[in-house]
Amino acid sequence: MSWNKYNLYNIASKRLPDTTKLTLFQQKWIGKRETRAYHGDEMTERQFKAKFFNPKLPTINAGSTQQPHPPVSVLTYAELERRLDFIVFRSNFCSSIYAARQLCVHGKVKVNGKKLAFPSHKVKDGDVITVDPHAIQQLKGEKGTELDFEVKPFSQPFLFVPEYLEVNYNTCQTVFLRSPISRPGRSEIPSPFPPDFHSLAYEYYARSK
Repeated sequence: MSWNKYNLYNIASKRLPDTTKLTLFQQKWIGKRETRAYHGDEMTERQFKAKFFNPKLPTINAGSTQQPHPPVSVLTYAELERRLDFIVFRSNFCSSIYAARQLCVHGKVKVNGKKLAFPSHKVKDGDVITVDPHAIQQLKGEKGTELDFEVKPFSQPFLFVPEYLEVNYNTCQTVFLRSPISRPGRSEIPSPFPPDFHSLAYEYYARSK
């Protein structure tokens, strides 16, 4: 996950592979391959399945609204959104997940007022994440003065804050409110892949869990 112009171009121009003539296992593997390359590609399969994959997904009441919910399997990667480096990136404090990991390792990120140098730390509901303002590349200005938030024009369409985070850019703080959920017609987890691919990935991991 990155706002690098080449990465954004590749995502925008990417064509999904045709799985209509493949076996079911091949379809599941391709769904896993494509989605995992975007969600948490910096960790191994063993790490993901041991710490961040939950085969028991929440249920939804699909009959209470006019708009149908997407498959609940779109929440396959919901536990990853609790990682400290993911939260720093989703809060737009870094231009990539790799830069967010570096901030954590270098002690520029605090959780509830305490430095935490572990990017894989899973936060709890209500935890407050604080980032050192002078470590944020998008903030420009002299030390001791009010800083301006400047981003590249091509990355602006991708800058938004998910609903499960509450970000204060004046204090460079984020509150993790809750886990991502499925809403009528959409999922709260940002992803360039359709729900069908997330469903295939879920079936792949659920079978091998």
